[in-house]
Amino acid sequence: MQFLKSFFSRYKTGSEFKKQLANVLGFVPGNLVLYKTALSHRSVREGADENNERLEFLGDAVLSAVVGHYLFRKYPYKGEGFLTEMRSKMVNRQQLNDIALKMGLKKITFYNKHDSSLKISQIFGNTLEALVGAVYLDKGYNKTQRWIEKYIILPHLFMEDLEGVEINIKNRLYGWANKNGRALEFETLDERFENGRRLFTIAATVDGEVVAQGKGYNKKDASQLAAQAAVEKLGL
Repeated sequence: MQFLKSFFSRYKTGSEFKKQLANVLGFVPGNLVLYKTALSHRSVREGADENNERLEFLGDAVLSAVVGHYLFRKYPYKGEGFLTEMRSKMVNRQQLNDIALKMGLKKITFYNKHDSSLKISQIFGNTLEALVGAVYLDKGYNKTQRWIEKYIILPHLFMEDLEGVEINIKNRLYGWANKNGRALEFETLDERFENGRRLFTIAATVDGEVVAQGKGYNKKDASQLAAQAAVEKLGL
């Protein structure tokens, strides 16, 4: 009950929240409690049955299936390797986070705004996956498939552009370093617990000097962010 009071303190009425959610979804939601859970980060609701982590798990699987089916139909003559790489480009954490922000999820996600570590995390991409899970439970697979294609894939994921995107920006940086005889390394600068999770700070170093840093809840994401920042700083 306390959570519901806190949640609706952001909205004058439940109908106001339903309207705002409908504006994001493009349809009128059915089970509001389900969507409240999907929009609730663990920083405000710790229980596994209260925050959006379980729905994120479900939504990740549904999104992957829908994207896989979409690619299978769009590229009838492409092989497994191409399809797998394209799917990775479409559903990677940074991509989903950017899409979530464009869809307006930040405005309706319930999280601890005073937690500075969340400002550099990608919780809105996670929230988008949880929202997919909620839509699936609320509307079923077929409607969810159509919703994902209409509101996520077609307006935000442009296949021609993605075909030319490098899936691993670190490889690009390593290629530059090898070509120019530079020593590139990724070093862990810091590792600490934030809200019960490990937060890593990884540095991209060139010839022993820190060029850029990245932070994430796993080393892979942190090093990718560091590599991206390094590429931009070096003008590659």
